[in-house]
Amino acid sequence: MRPFLFAALALSLSVPATAALAPGKKAPDFTAAGAVAGKPISVSLKAALKKGPVVLYFFPAAFTAGCNAEANAFAEALSDFTKEGATVIGMTAGNVDQLEKFSSMHCAGKFAVAAATPAVIKGYDVLLRKPDGTPTTITSRTSFVIAPTGRILFAHTDNNPAAHIRMTLAEVQKYRKAHPRR
Repeated sequence: MRPFLFAALALSLSVPATAALAPGKKAPDFTAAGAVAGKPISVSLKAALKKGPVVLYFFPAAFTAGCNAEANAFAEALSDFTKEGATVIGMTAGNVDQLEKFSSMHCAGKFAVAAATPAVIKGYDVLLRKPDGTPTTITSRTSFVIAPTGRILFAHTDNNPAAHIRMTLAEVQKYRKAHPRR
């Protein structure tokens, strides 16, 4: 079975997990293989946090309808995030061999996507589970907003990608209002 078909099937049979990292918890640091604009890069949470807050969103698999829509929506809203000093990073455990192509097509070359390792998946508790609780091999659709201090400000898990962009942007704007740049 092709990886993206597996991801679509798994999504239809899966239930969203709740984000384990509640606001105030320390976000696990990571450096991961990724891509931006079709070029391979190394993605570092620590480096991104030096620039400001980070929107870290996990998605099940590249080239599935919901993940394509979510990446497109983040790309369209990227100027709103960067205006607030935020960096957007997408991560997945699904079909990571497709990230270079996905980063250029659906992320419009505007932000990095990276391969979530088992340690990252466990640290953020974003493994998608079937209705009976059995784990899959892909990540849930979960978005985090992480303060430059490394603390989780916001977490949202929902298979429907519609609210992720709006909710994370609102949290970044709230953070920036409370912590204006100097």
